[in-house]
Amino acid sequence: MIQLHYYPSTAAMAPHILLEEIGVPFELVLVDRAHDVHKTQQYLQLNPNGLIPSLTQGDLVLYESAAICLHLCDTHPQAALAPPVGTAQRAHFYKWLMWLTNTLQATLIVYFYPERWVNAGNAVGVAEVRAHAESKVRVLLDLLERELARYGGPWLLGDSYTALDPYAMMLCRWTRNFEQPARARTHLGPYLQRVLERPAVQRAFATEQIAPPWV
Repeated sequence: MIQLHYYPSTAAMAPHILLEEIGVPFELVLVDRAHDVHKTQQYLQLNPNGLIPSLTQGDLVLYESAAICLHLCDTHPQAALAPPVGTAQRAHFYKWLMWLTNTLQATLIVYFYPERWVNAGNAVGVAEVRAHAESKVRVLLDLLERELARYGGPWLLGDSYTALDPYAMMLCRWTRNFEQPARARTHLGPYLQRVLERPAVQRAFATEQIAPPWV
């Protein structure tokens, strides 16, 4: 049995949606971040980073949301959530997944946790880091907007829905309270709505009890 250790509205959302898309049995294990369960010794044995999510399956213990998504794609090829290995589309799939997690997600983490980058008590520094991070996220969302416009298809890779799409939606959702959220862009807005209309996404949101606005 696959177990996904999660907390609502975190980076566990994309793997959760993929599991719903794939349709195999799985169990959600709540890691109550509100009570710092992700910092307990028991959870740190699964993920020494103290971060969510983690996936367990028998002896396999896997963390990092993008890695979990790749594993689910590779172990359930019938779901067609990634292009065939060795194709140009697969190469672009790798490129965009790495960009989402290493560039956009990493910058969003700086925005939400700016105090990690300045000395304790430096309120001015916190405000500056957050402002610069939001500005950088805006540039990255513009890049994503241009990519959607260039392809002209309904999904990030064109005609085929892949694991990239719930991952991108998850990160775009994190900008919903920004001055210029992802949903405000010409192509990103309708794209996010298409992702949200998928039954697997709606099931995941219902299970995690995510309240509107969803993005």
